[in-house]
Amino acid sequence: MRSILVVNPKGGCGKSTVATNLASYYAVWGVPTTLVDYDSQHSSLEWLQARPETYEPISGVDATNGHAGYPSGTERALMDAPAHIDNKEVNRLINKADVVLIPVLPSAMDIRAAAHFIGDLLVQGKIREQRKRVGVIANRVRENTIVYGQLTQFLKGVKIPFVTSLRDTQNYIRAAERGVGIFEFAPYMVQQDLEQWRPLINWVEGKR
Repeated sequence: MRSILVVNPKGGCGKSTVATNLASYYAVWGVPTTLVDYDSQHSSLEWLQARPETYEPISGVDATNGHAGYPSGTERALMDAPAHIDNKEVNRLINKADVVLIPVLPSAMDIRAAAHFIGDLLVQGKIREQRKRVGVIANRVRENTIVYGQLTQFLKGVKIPFVTSLRDTQNYIRAAERGVGIFEFAPYMVQQDLEQWRPLINWVEGKR
């Protein structure tokens, strides 16, 4: 089994979007998948409740009490971390994860918050000691903007892989409303998005 943690103490950066869409990718390919929701807002579990019964199944676990047991046979566990998480809880969740993904929005406030968070991770040394795969995702981006240029410059400067950029599109909103992922839309509707996800999936699976 591989556990994938999506974490960033800054709220609204798209953690649940990343977690649910990754879960849908694995489900489409028949991989037994579990969404583990540590956030009291339960965004991932509410997405799961909206999921049509005709789609490939994904298990859900409410981990807001801090404890999570995976259903037997789980091969991919997507851990959706809460916002405003402290360093102690971050370390606890990192200990449970094989892969850590940090989504960051293209705004001055989010860039500063991400810089502090990533700096803390590097200073604590937990990532290097445990040889965790940690990557950063630029989320909800509009490429022809000054702030996006600032974000990419920042991400390329940190000592953590900059895995991919995910564009700002209504496709993610439509998917969230229906309890599905972009991998479950007709390909012609999401071709650009699928291309942006390809390097992320390859990186998570250790193919790059």
